[in-house]
Amino acid sequence: MPRKTDAPREAKPIEGDVLQFVPVAEAVATLLKPHAEVVIHDLRTQTIAYIANNISRRDVGGSSLAELKDIGELGTDVIGPYPKTNFDGRQLKSITAVLRNSSGETFGLLCINFDLAPIEAARDALTLLAAFQGAGTQPTALFNADWQETVNTAIADFLGERGLAASALAKEDHAALIERLEQEGYFSIRNLVPYLARLLGISRATVYNHLRRARQSKP
Repeated sequence: MPRKTDAPREAKPIEGDVLQFVPVAEAVATLLKPHAEVVIHDLRTQTIAYIANNISRRDVGGSSLAELKDIGELGTDVIGPYPKTNFDGRQLKSITAVLRNSSGETFGLLCINFDLAPIEAARDALTLLAAFQGAGTQPTALFNADWQETVNTAIADFLGERGLAASALAKEDHAALIERLEQEGYFSIRNLVPYLARLLGISRATVYNHLRRARQSKP
């Protein structure tokens, strides 16, 4: 008794060994739906035997345009990935599995065609969001008085020079950073000590201790 599947078939299947791969085609198409179709080609009849999630608008029973002699010359059972163009101009990323019987004879192909349009749209959207429009300079009216922005930039420069992450600074790194900020005059900014203590995850007393040593080491 044939096994039943929950997924509806898009056409009445024709007889042949290739139809044993219909559940595989449906499983892959369901996982990647609606962005991929799976096409089973019967190389003995040179026709399309089955299509799951038809996005190419081809017909079951139509010509598969795949020559058995050409497939045999490829010398591999997995072909691709390779680019294809859909009827509506969308770019597809495709891969093909060669189907063989127990004697090693090729009798079919299982092709997966993945629609790249959603991925390309997401890539373009992320690129647009990440790009700075215009000159890319900070508005003077907003940032002239923003000392935290200035301090953040100085800290980022320090971390970048040393290849460090703020969350992984050791005691000596804290001391070196505070010494750098003192040398560049940042400790003339009111409320810098509590701000640094919060950023670095250390106490205000520790910041003051590092600052005192930095000032004592000045020529």
